[in-house]
Amino acid sequence: MNVKSTAGQLGERRARSALSADSARPLAARRSVSDFVALTKPRAMMLAVFTALVGLSSAPVRLDPLSALAAVLAIAAGAGAAGVLNMWYDADIDAVMTRTAMRPIPRGKISRFEALVFGLVLGGFAVAILGLATNLTAAALLAATILFYVVVYTAWLKRATRQNIVIGGAAGALPPVIGWAAATGEVGLEPLTLFLIIVLWTPPHFWALALNRADDYARAGVPMLPVVAGRAATTRQILIYSGLLVLASELPWVLGFAGTVYGAIAAICGALFLLLAGQLNRSIGADRGTAHRLFVFSIAYLFVLFAAFLFDHGGDSFSLMRASHAGRTVGSAHAATLQGGVRSKCCTVNLSEV
Repeated sequence: MNVKSTAGQLGERRARSALSADSARPLAARRSVSDFVALTKPRAMMLAVFTALVGLSSAPVRLDPLSALAAVLAIAAGAGAAGVLNMWYDADIDAVMTRTAMRPIPRGKISRFEALVFGLVLGGFAVAILGLATNLTAAALLAATILFYVVVYTAWLKRATRQNIVIGGAAGALPPVIGWAAATGEVGLEPLTLFLIIVLWTPPHFWALALNRADDYARAGVPMLPVVAGRAATTRQILIYSGLLVLASELPWVLGFAGTVYGAIAAICGALFLLLAGQLNRSIGADRGTAHRLFVFSIAYLFVLFAAFLFDHGGDSFSLMRASHAGRTVGSAHAATLQGGVRSKCCTVNLSEV
């Protein structure tokens, strides 16, 4: 424990030294639009936008194209704002970690103050636009997501507990709920199943990365599970959460929110996820490739799973369930029209840049 504490203190001293040196450089000579874009964590933003689109497109209410576009852009801006504020707060530890040392603030491209202002303005703009374009429920959820990620996860949990990713992952799981709320003005069971899938996906995804970055986290004094509990305990936890994830991934099919195509794809992808998690659990400490394979596959897994949900959403059982819940009798002509509309909507989204 003393070794870890010493490493953390050393990391903080190096970070302060690096940031002080960077702050002495003229900012005007090194700022660029690409640096501000990098602050928003574009890859994480893309995942948030995609899952939000799934929630928006699967909702029983359709937004007009302009409102839908505004909602997607606002959610993207909100995700970006959370990334900016995360980098602002974590600039000290980013400077001493190999994985994050090239981010704009540690490199001295952008000052912490500029990042703070940019993140606050971007977040406020995102919440306001979403509220004006859709409804207050969606705007409140977006604001809560940003605050949870920045205050609860970044400022508190990340440096305080090994369960940081388990609890903090809720922030990254909310976009499909926000997308659904943007269309309906409320939160339903269907987006909550998608929320649960992402919550359970986050620990094995991130711990697989952290296994090969344990030295980085130890040097920065961040109590990630591989640093605090070791490799064996981490791989066991990854296997447990992977099993729970596979079970949760079938909920949309079990509850009638998606058809058999989704159920089959979820089962196949889940089996592969479990296979990789099992291989990782049996691997030895020197085997870095197994953890990397699981990390890479976990990214593809979530995209494929949500794409399958979007494609297969709106099958016969789901349409009939909606009609039953609304207390209406749906004629065959109306059902065909509804199914055609859903298919058209899914194809439109699948052909987009997502």
